[in-house]
Amino acid sequence: MTADAAEPLESKVPIWPHFVQHVLTALSDGDTLHRRDIVGRAIDIAGLSEAARAETLSSGGLRSEQRLGWAISNLFKAGFIERPLRANYRITEVGRTWFAEHPEGIGSFSEANHLFAPYWPHVQKDAAAVMPEASLPDAADPIEQIEAGINRITTDVGDSLLVRLRDSHPDFFEEAVVRLLLAMGYGGAEQQGRRIGGSGDGGVDGVIDQDALGLEQVYVQAKRYAEGNNVGRETIQAFIGALHGFGAGRGVFITTSTFTQNARDYAKSIPTRVILIDGQRLVSLMIKYRVGVQVEQSYDVVGIDEDFFE
Repeated sequence: MTADAAEPLESKVPIWPHFVQHVLTALSDGDTLHRRDIVGRAIDIAGLSEAARAETLSSGGLRSEQRLGWAISNLFKAGFIERPLRANYRITEVGRTWFAEHPEGIGSFSEANHLFAPYWPHVQKDAAAVMPEASLPDAADPIEQIEAGINRITTDVGDSLLVRLRDSHPDFFEEAVVRLLLAMGYGGAEQQGRRIGGSGDGGVDGVIDQDALGLEQVYVQAKRYAEGNNVGRETIQAFIGALHGFGAGRGVFITTSTFTQNARDYAKSIPTRVILIDGQRLVSLMIKYRVGVQVEQSYDVVGIDEDFFE
C-alpha cells in the first residue's frame, strides 16, 4: 500500500499514521485482542471527541474505524503486530522494540511512507514508494486522492484474495484459474474451457478451446503453492513434456507463489509458448476481470459540460 493524502481536510479524526501509536499502546500489555477491541481501546487512548467518534464516511462506516484499520494493516504488514487467530492481533518483539525507541509514534504521511514503504507490494513501491512533502493533504489533487485510495483498497483485496486461494482446495483452485482464463476471453465466443485435473490428467489441470471444434487449444497447469515454495525449472520442464504429450504448442502455468529465475529463463528459451503467471499477477488479473471479487461501491467524478454552454 502507498501512504497518501486521501483524507478529508475538514475531518476531526486524526490521519491514520497518528493511530499507529495508539494501536501499539492498546496492545502493549501483550494481550491478544480482537480487531474491534483494538479499535475501541485505541479510540479511547486517542481521546477522540464525540464528534470525531460519530464522523462517518460517505459509505456510512465510521471514519475512525477506517483509519484505525489502515494503521492495523500497516503494522501487521511491517511485522510490528502478528495475527495468531483470524481478526486477532498481538504485538511482536519487533513492534515492542520500535515502540520503545519511538514512544511518540509517527505523525505524518511522510513518516508513514518512510516507515512502511519497504513492506508494501512491489507493484505499489514501483509506482510511488515515497510521497513528496508537496503531496500531503493541503496540496493533494482530489482525483489523485481517489485513485490512491482505490489503489490501497485494491492492494489489500489482492493480498486477501491470494491468501484465500492458497487456503482453497486444489480442485477449487484449478476451476478458478479456468474461469479466469475464460473471463479474459480465452475460449472464444462460446466460452469453452474445462478442468481436467485429477489422477490421469497427463500433467495438465485444464484446457481451453480456442474455437468451436477445439482445433486450437491452450493447456493449463495450476499450482496452489505457499509463499516461498517457488516453482523451479524442473517443474516447467515437466509441464512442457506434458504439452508435447498432448501435441500442444502453448500453455499457461499459474501458481500462487512465484517462479525462480531459472524457470523464467527456461520458459523464454524454448519454442513452445508458455506463459508464467505468479501469485501477484494472478490476483491482479482476477480483480481486473472480476473473478472472485465484486464491486462494492462506485463513484462518479463530474465536470463541466462545455458543450452545454455553447
